[in-house]
Amino acid sequence: MPISRPRHVIAVAATLALTACGGGGGGGGSRADGKPEGGITFQTWNLRANFKDYFEDLVKDFEKQNPGVKVTWLDQPAEHYADKLSADAAAGTLPDVVNVSPDLSYPLAKAGMLVGLDKEKAAARFKGEYTAEAWQGNTLPGLGGSYSFPWYLTTGPLFYNKALFRSAGLDPEKPPKNYAELFTTALAMAGNSGGRTATLANTPSVEDFGRYGVKLMNDDATKFTYNEPKGVELLGKYKELYDRGGLDPQALTNTPEKSGQKFLEQKVAMNPGGANDLATFKENAPTLYRNLGITDAPNNTGKPNMYVMGVAVNEKSKHKAAAIALAHFVTDRKNQEAFAHEVAVFPSTRGSLDDPYWTKDDGTDEGRVRVASARMLKGAVNYTPVVMSDEMKTVLKNEVAKALQGKKSPKQALDDAVAQSDRLLRQS
Repeated sequence: MPISRPRHVIAVAATLALTACGGGGGGGGSRADGKPEGGITFQTWNLRANFKDYFEDLVKDFEKQNPGVKVTWLDQPAEHYADKLSADAAAGTLPDVVNVSPDLSYPLAKAGMLVGLDKEKAAARFKGEYTAEAWQGNTLPGLGGSYSFPWYLTTGPLFYNKALFRSAGLDPEKPPKNYAELFTTALAMAGNSGGRTATLANTPSVEDFGRYGVKLMNDDATKFTYNEPKGVELLGKYKELYDRGGLDPQALTNTPEKSGQKFLEQKVAMNPGGANDLATFKENAPTLYRNLGITDAPNNTGKPNMYVMGVAVNEKSKHKAAAIALAHFVTDRKNQEAFAHEVAVFPSTRGSLDDPYWTKDDGTDEGRVRVASARMLKGAVNYTPVVMSDEMKTVLKNEVAKALQGKKSPKQALDDAVAQSDRLLRQS
């Protein structure tokens, strides 16, 4: 997957339903508990351009350890990846080993196209090598377990401007840890600055509802539930922030890039970020850089948000033992840690994040953010429901905007968002 926030696209289930009923794929695949051998394909998601040498060496190492296996490495562009997976699955050409996020693995698994790792003994024996959080993050509701080996994790801290905190009479060493503190901070920031400084640049996303403690879906992921009273309460609080200047006036239309620019210009006090942003601040906003605080995003659950990536095995692979062996090899501790030294991601293998590389600040900007982010992953969860498509997220965003503008009550907006999203879910 591209090393960024994952896209959630699942408008592929109709095609895959035909596959599950006997379309492409040709049989149930080979035995998983045999000797790894044969020719297999391994597909990554937009990683060749930046990590060609890493993956070529990875494949060579695997083939050296498994001389009976020949791996063909494929890489697909970021755009239309979900459509490509759908077309391959329907045509019976889905790669033996494939890079997926949970939202992409869900329709494939539901159609019977992926190996159930908790059910297949040849794969389940590796479960203890991964953190419980990562394994759970790849578990698919209603399908009885995980269908992809946990691979890399991504998360990020929240940056805040200590100078703006001071000027508003707030303690710069005590950023908000929960939503009650966040709302108090935002109202104080707006009031004490005469409305010149907002605290937040973005409207609440589904992850905010999750961190607030809202139940997002029912247990079998067939209906959305974020319109429950706690969800209405959260949106009501954001409405108050919007009315009183705690939320940026352009929050309804801000993109991540625009929000980042407003933080750079010191027009908002808090914003998510990463190591690359620190270099930008240092060069273009030295005052901000000197007054930069790094903290966890506020939450009421004690569980930060994370994004998870996985490596799945085609259930219909003709060389399933080799495919499982490769999927495990790509995601084992040694190789996950090696990849996480190539790029700012985090390994999902048990014990990896106890290494000093992720626990001790080395004095660099990258180290500062790396340590802060790694700390967040202890106990983290993937709040975004695996069945929530981009279209469903847009529905929520649009209804939230109507509530903030006063066109609908928070309850009506969320009721309407849930009704529309449930309809889309049924259609998929």
